[in-house]
Amino acid sequence: MVVLNKIYTRTGDKGTTALGNGERVAKHDARVNAYGTVDETNATVGLAKLHADGEMADQLAMIQNDLFDLGADLCRPDMAKDAEAEYPPLRLADAQVDRLEAEIDAMNGGLAPLRSFILPGGSALAAHLHLCRTVSRRAERLAVELASVEAVNPAAVKYLNRLSDWFFVASRVANNNGADDVLWVPGANR
Repeated sequence: MVVLNKIYTRTGDKGTTALGNGERVAKHDARVNAYGTVDETNATVGLAKLHADGEMADQLAMIQNDLFDLGADLCRPDMAKDAEAEYPPLRLADAQVDRLEAEIDAMNGGLAPLRSFILPGGSALAAHLHLCRTVSRRAERLAVELASVEAVNPAAVKYLNRLSDWFFVASRVANNNGADDVLWVPGANR
């Protein structure tokens, strides 16, 4: 369990931060960018959750917890040394990806097929979910970029890929099951 007695430590004043294994890296390090954008995604989910209720609010709360798990996973390099660690590092599990897929399938089951691209908007919840989608896509791109140079848990990348799909389908549900989606009209303003 984490105990934070003091919020500021001054250890990052020279532009470095500590990873989960204690190694210090630049604050602009690819790993820090990836888990920092996961944290940013989590903040956008908090905004979306303000407009949600019932099952959608519960699912968003689970996603927020997953995103903390994901940040913990990404901040810990050296997956090959997990077995040697003093305590086992938290890694995202395929079961979390499977849960997102099941939720996407359940939500999508009640939606009419798309005949056009959708513009971000509609209800307040849908607009916030579209913001979640775009920030989670950036987090995914950064995690994939990190994975091109360092080991990254494959489940972490899969989770981010499914998560943006989850936000897209959830935005349609939030728009009266797609009836209030704002459709793109190609060339409408020429």
